[in-house]
Amino acid sequence: QVQLVESGGGLVQPGGSLRLSCAASGRIFSINDMNWYRQAPGKERELVARIIRGGGTNYADSVKGRFAISRDNAKNTVYLQMNSLKPEDTAVYYCNADHLGVPFWGQGTQVIVSS
Repeated sequence: QVQLVESGGGLVQPGGSLRLSCAASGRIFSINDMNWYRQAPGKERELVARIIRGGGTNYADSVKGRFAISRDNAKNTVYLQMNSLKPEDTAVYYCNADHLGVPFWGQGTQVIVSS
């Protein structure tokens, strides 16, 4: 199996920055798309950012210009740089990866944006 472990979450003031990491381990043969989702209390889980193996990216409208997704294929790791954070960014952030057509999920990391 493939395991995904997120890190980097925490409490930050509005306007601050955080960098999330997600490292994949296990029996990895090939990882295609890697994604960041988030889910706030009382809301549906939403796709925040996606990066394909070749480096192409997509972002939710709410985070465009503020967040940046990147990946290191040699390390099987995906990152999410979050800048100009807003209270509405508060959520549990989940890493997701497509391994041989099968999706895997991390346990999530909490991000709280509050003064």
